[in-house]
Amino acid sequence: MGLPSAAQIRDATCVACPAQALALGAFDVAERPGLARTEHPYDSGRGYRVSAATGTPTCVHPYRVGVPPAAYASAGAPLPTGEAPPPAPREADLELPDDPTLLEAWLVAVVREAPPARLGAALRRAETAALQRFAPDQVVEALRRVLSNELR
Repeated sequence: MGLPSAAQIRDATCVACPAQALALGAFDVAERPGLARTEHPYDSGRGYRVSAATGTPTCVHPYRVGVPPAAYASAGAPLPTGEAPPPAPREADLELPDDPTLLEAWLVAVVREAPPARLGAALRRAETAALQRFAPDQVVEALRRVLSNELR
Protein backbone atom coordinates (compact mmCIF):
# COMPACT_ATOMS: atom_id res chain seq x y z
CA MET A 1 0.00 0.00 0.00
CA GLY A 2 2.55 2.66 1.11
CA LEU A 3 1.99 6.37 1.59
CA PRO A 4 -0.12 8.23 -0.97
CA SER A 5 1.59 10.60 -3.40
CA ALA A 6 1.31 14.38 -3.04
CA ALA A 7 -1.11 14.49 -5.99
CA GLN A 8 -3.28 11.73 -4.51
CA ILE A 9 -3.39 13.58 -1.18
CA ARG A 10 -4.35 16.89 -2.80
CA ASP A 11 -7.16 15.18 -4.72
CA ALA A 12 -8.41 13.32 -1.64
CA THR A 13 -8.43 16.20 0.84
CA CYS A 14 -10.64 19.23 1.26
CA VAL A 15 -9.72 22.79 0.38
CA ALA A 16 -9.22 23.66 4.07
CA CYS A 17 -6.64 20.90 4.58
CA PRO A 18 -2.96 21.77 4.97
CA ALA A 19 -2.23 18.78 2.69
CA GLN A 20 -3.26 21.05 -0.19
CA ALA A 21 -0.08 23.07 0.36
CA LEU A 22 2.23 21.11 2.68
CA ALA A 23 3.93 17.74 2.47
CA LEU A 24 3.07 14.84 4.76
CA GLY A 25 4.91 15.39 8.02
CA ALA A 26 4.66 19.19 7.79
CA PHE A 27 1.27 19.17 9.53
CA ASP A 28 -0.42 17.27 12.35
CA VAL A 29 -3.34 14.92 11.81
CA ALA A 30 -6.11 15.12 14.41
CA GLU A 31 -8.21 12.09 15.30
CA ARG A 32 -11.42 13.91 14.38
CA PRO A 33 -12.70 17.35 13.40
CA GLY A 34 -14.09 18.05 16.87
CA LEU A 35 -15.47 21.52 16.82
CA ALA A 36 -13.72 22.35 13.56
CA ARG A 37 -14.33 26.07 13.72
CA THR A 38 -12.98 26.44 17.26
CA GLU A 39 -10.49 23.58 17.78
CA HIS A 40 -9.10 23.58 14.23
CA PRO A 41 -10.25 26.80 12.56
CA TYR A 42 -9.49 27.73 8.99
CA ASP A 43 -6.70 30.34 8.89
CA SER A 44 -7.38 32.41 5.76
CA GLY A 45 -3.91 33.96 5.89
CA ARG A 46 -2.29 30.53 5.67
CA GLY A 47 -4.96 28.85 3.57
CA TYR A 48 -5.66 25.82 5.78
CA ARG A 49 -6.85 24.60 9.18
CA VAL A 50 -4.62 25.04 12.20
CA SER A 51 -4.75 23.90 15.79
CA ALA A 52 -6.28 26.68 17.88
CA ALA A 53 -4.08 25.58 20.78
CA THR A 54 -0.71 25.54 18.99
CA GLY A 55 -1.15 27.20 15.59
CA THR A 56 0.19 24.04 13.93
CA PRO A 57 -1.28 23.19 10.52
CA THR A 58 -3.74 20.33 11.15
CA CYS A 59 -5.68 17.89 9.00
CA VAL A 60 -8.86 16.71 10.72
CA HIS A 61 -9.64 13.68 8.52
CA PRO A 62 -7.06 10.88 8.81
CA TYR A 63 -9.03 8.67 6.42
CA ARG A 64 -8.78 11.33 3.72
CA VAL A 65 -5.10 12.16 4.08
CA GLY A 66 -4.20 8.46 4.40
CA VAL A 67 -2.16 8.47 7.62
CA PRO A 68 -3.16 7.86 11.24
CA PRO A 69 -3.60 10.73 13.70
CA ALA A 70 -0.31 11.96 15.13
CA ALA A 71 1.63 15.11 15.98
CA TYR A 72 3.87 14.89 12.91
CA ALA A 73 4.76 18.58 12.70
CA SER A 74 4.38 19.73 16.30
CA ALA A 75 6.14 16.81 18.00
CA GLY A 76 8.12 15.19 15.18
CA ALA A 77 6.14 11.94 15.16
CA PRO A 78 7.49 9.71 12.38
CA LEU A 79 5.34 9.05 9.35
CA PRO A 80 4.13 5.46 9.09
CA THR A 81 6.19 3.05 7.06
CA GLY A 82 5.43 -0.29 5.56
CA GLU A 83 2.21 -1.57 4.15
CA ALA A 84 -0.30 -0.50 6.81
CA PRO A 85 -3.73 0.28 5.32
CA PRO A 86 -4.92 3.89 5.54
CA PRO A 87 -7.28 4.74 8.39
CA ALA A 88 -10.95 3.95 7.79
CA PRO A 89 -13.77 6.38 8.56
CA ARG A 90 -15.03 6.11 12.13
CA GLU A 91 -18.69 5.93 13.16
CA ALA A 92 -18.63 9.64 14.07
CA ASP A 93 -17.43 10.46 10.52
CA LEU A 94 -20.72 9.04 9.20
CA GLU A 95 -22.85 11.59 11.10
CA LEU A 96 -24.08 14.48 8.97
CA PRO A 97 -22.15 17.58 10.10
CA ASP A 98 -23.59 20.99 10.89
CA ASP A 99 -20.56 22.74 9.40
CA PRO A 100 -20.67 23.03 5.59
CA THR A 101 -16.86 22.84 5.44
CA LEU A 102 -17.16 19.23 6.66
CA LEU A 103 -19.76 18.17 4.06
CA GLU A 104 -17.20 16.72 1.63
CA ALA A 105 -15.52 14.68 4.34
CA TRP A 106 -18.87 13.25 5.39
CA LEU A 107 -19.66 12.27 1.80
CA VAL A 108 -16.25 10.61 1.42
CA ALA A 109 -16.94 8.57 4.57
CA VAL A 110 -20.37 7.56 3.23
CA VAL A 111 -18.90 6.46 -0.12
CA ARG A 112 -16.01 4.55 1.46
CA GLU A 113 -18.22 2.71 3.92
CA ALA A 114 -20.94 1.71 1.43
CA PRO A 115 -20.69 -1.80 0.00
CA PRO A 116 -20.37 -1.55 -3.81
CA ALA A 117 -23.82 -3.06 -4.36
CA ARG A 118 -25.38 -0.44 -2.03
CA LEU A 119 -23.46 2.65 -3.20
CA GLY A 120 -26.36 4.08 -5.22
CA ALA A 121 -28.77 3.79 -2.29
CA ALA A 122 -26.20 5.25 0.10
CA LEU A 123 -25.68 8.24 -2.19
CA ARG A 124 -29.43 8.84 -2.52
CA ARG A 125 -29.82 8.80 1.28
CA ALA A 126 -26.78 11.08 1.70
CA GLU A 127 -28.05 13.57 -0.88
CA THR A 128 -31.51 13.67 0.71
CA ALA A 129 -30.08 14.18 4.19
CA ALA A 130 -27.58 16.82 3.05
CA LEU A 131 -30.28 18.80 1.23
CA GLN A 132 -32.25 19.06 4.46
CA ARG A 133 -29.34 20.90 6.07
CA PHE A 134 -27.35 22.57 3.29
CA ALA A 135 -28.09 24.66 0.20
CA PRO A 136 -28.48 22.70 -3.03
CA ASP A 137 -25.43 24.32 -4.63
CA GLN A 138 -23.26 23.28 -1.65
CA VAL A 139 -24.50 19.70 -1.90
CA VAL A 140 -24.01 19.46 -5.67
CA GLU A 141 -20.51 20.97 -5.49
CA ALA A 142 -19.48 18.58 -2.70
CA LEU A 143 -20.95 15.55 -4.50
CA ARG A 144 -19.14 16.45 -7.74
CA ARG A 145 -15.79 16.85 -6.03
CA VAL A 146 -16.14 13.70 -3.93
CA LEU A 147 -17.43 11.46 -6.71
CA SER A 148 -14.83 12.64 -9.23
CA ASN A 149 -12.11 11.52 -6.82
CA GLU A 150 -13.66 8.56 -5.03
CA LEU A 151 -14.99 6.71 -8.06
CA ARG A 152 -11.70 6.59 -9.97
